[in-house]
Amino acid sequence: MTATTDVSGARRRSGIGWLLGPAFVAAVAYVDPGNVAANVTAGARYGYLLVWVLVAANLMAVLVQYLSAKLGLVTGASLPELLGQRLPRGARVGFWLQAESVAVATDLAEVIGGAIALQLLFGVPLLLGGVIVGIVSMVVLEVQNRRGQRPFETLVVGLLAVITVGFLAGLVVAPVSVPDALGGLVPRFEGTGSVLLAASMLGATVMPHAIYLHSSLSRDRHGAPSGAELGRVLRATRLDVVLSLLVAGSVNVAMLLLAAAGLGGRAGTDTIDGAHAAITDSLGPVVGALFAVGLLASGLASTSVGCYAGSTIMAGLLRVRVPLLARRAVTMLPGLAVLAWGVDPTWALVLSQVFLSIGIPFALVPLVVLTGRRSVMRGHANGRVLTAVAWLVVGAIAALNVALVVLTVLGRG
Repeated sequence: MTATTDVSGARRRSGIGWLLGPAFVAAVAYVDPGNVAANVTAGARYGYLLVWVLVAANLMAVLVQYLSAKLGLVTGASLPELLGQRLPRGARVGFWLQAESVAVATDLAEVIGGAIALQLLFGVPLLLGGVIVGIVSMVVLEVQNRRGQRPFETLVVGLLAVITVGFLAGLVVAPVSVPDALGGLVPRFEGTGSVLLAASMLGATVMPHAIYLHSSLSRDRHGAPSGAELGRVLRATRLDVVLSLLVAGSVNVAMLLLAAAGLGGRAGTDTIDGAHAAITDSLGPVVGALFAVGLLASGLASTSVGCYAGSTIMAGLLRVRVPLLARRAVTMLPGLAVLAWGVDPTWALVLSQVFLSIGIPFALVPLVVLTGRRSVMRGHANGRVLTAVAWLVVGAIAALNVALVVLTVLGRG
């Protein structure tokens, strides 16, 4: 880690812009290939019906990511580290197993998504594409290893910019129905399939590994500032979170709107490759290519960030540090296995997001508890209103997850 270098560098600069960045890295988790699969599927199957899910999930994400960043800044420790200090060994191992499973599911989605993008762009076989994505992500992680967090942030933010252009380009030429889009802001479902898909969208938007990671990113960049410096950094962090998730939220909504406007009712458009073919056919090869480039950048950026998050989780809960490149070599294997077995890649992506949504409460509950304790946060503990809103978010997510489990068990999704 290069926390000391980053902290001293930040404090030498008075501009608030220098303090921005960690939230943009965490925000990459909100525009990963799992989002593409869930949002495109939602728009193709249900039109504008589930726009409200993305808007609500993004508002939840703003609160959640700020609480995670604040926890790291005030305490000087990541969420996994604080849990590791408080849980007995058996509980620590159990908690790590579920958190690690979430990280693996995340990585599976990102490897598959990148592989699909390479196939769309260059006709690369899926398995070979997955290997290429894994190798390139190692190069991205090596930037963090050798150059520190700030260059890593710059590289990831650059990929986020490519993602944004790739997925927003289609809206320039696709006619979106404004009344229907506004109507999609009214919360409602149409059958059990839409509930299952909404849970998948939630799992793709509020990402458990991003909750664990953001506390570490903020701490590693800024250390544990105090006094006036802490106040300045917290103000910058609020701006960082809002701006980054405004970008991520806009990209997610754009995906759904594009699918609803251009793909609704067309056969085969509820898969990524089918959606790409339909976009290319109706909006032109340039828009189709930009969509695929955005998907590729999404896979490369998010798989690197996901591996970083997994390393943070393991170090905090088990107090074991595995070199990032070694970890990357292992965690890419499940995604390659799915590609080798010939499982439908879009369906695998959607199911991975369903699994992620189940892991959200395990990250959220301790986050809300810890940020509400004065013994942990001192004068920066959550107030009553913020605590109430945070628990409301936890309750809403838990309720949707219960519905998800019931529907999945009954096989009605």
